[in-house]
Amino acid sequence: MSIRFGMIGGGVMGEAILSRLIKEKMYSPETVLVSEPSSDRREELAQRYQIEVTDSNRKVMQSASEVLLLAVKPQVLPRIEADWDGAKENIEHLPLLISILAGIPILRLEAGLDPLPVVRVMPNTNATVGASMSAIAPGSRLRTEQLTLAKTILSTIGQVVEVSESAMDAVTGVSGSGPAYVALLIESLADGGVSAGLPRSIAQQLAIQTVLGTATLLQEEQIHPAQLKDRVTSPGGTTIAGVAELEASGFRSAIIKAVQAAQARSAELGH
Repeated sequence: MSIRFGMIGGGVMGEAILSRLIKEKMYSPETVLVSEPSSDRREELAQRYQIEVTDSNRKVMQSASEVLLLAVKPQVLPRIEADWDGAKENIEHLPLLISILAGIPILRLEAGLDPLPVVRVMPNTNATVGASMSAIAPGSRLRTEQLTLAKTILSTIGQVVEVSESAMDAVTGVSGSGPAYVALLIESLADGGVSAGLPRSIAQQLAIQTVLGTATLLQEEQIHPAQLKDRVTSPGGTTIAGVAELEASGFRSAIIKAVQAAQARSAELGH
């Protein structure tokens, strides 16, 4: 059977997407080819998903007929472009190129991997459990059906929104890097619980479920976070005392600055 889906890079995010595509039966293992420089990692992916693996990016480029997913670090792009220059003369298909390279603009991808149609995506690590928030920006050569295909692929790992490319660095700051901020929040909540006398395991369970439940409530009821905060903060009560302490410590400002710093770093990676 021919290769329909090719992936360059077998890291955590690439595997997260691959695992969901196979689990949801969008691509069968025999139609998938992944290139990865580490032999141990290649063996691991082959055994786990029963897919074909290689150390040759060119082989993936020449084999993938439908989709080519770039799942490498931005710093690796010059190597990918060099491999493309050596492979494109022998390519029969022009697959959809899906890039999850942080900070790399569509114009750079279209120029370095000409004439592939390009879509730029910023997913997040929650893709592993099918709960990613992915933003997608289409390139100039993308056909309508290819954009639909890209959205369908990304819907297997979570929710998808389409944005203009100018918003992608901001997306990176919010949802791309956001899981780390939330993890720090959960860790801090648990540490607070331990400080207040709770066993670590109980404090962590309380913190995780509280964050999960709050997010679910906001999503299902479609209310503003401030409304939920106001529901919980009774006059002279415990919650308003805690909120006042967070405000005094610059909690909101710290989160805003974290998003801005990640946005700026994403923009730097594109130059």
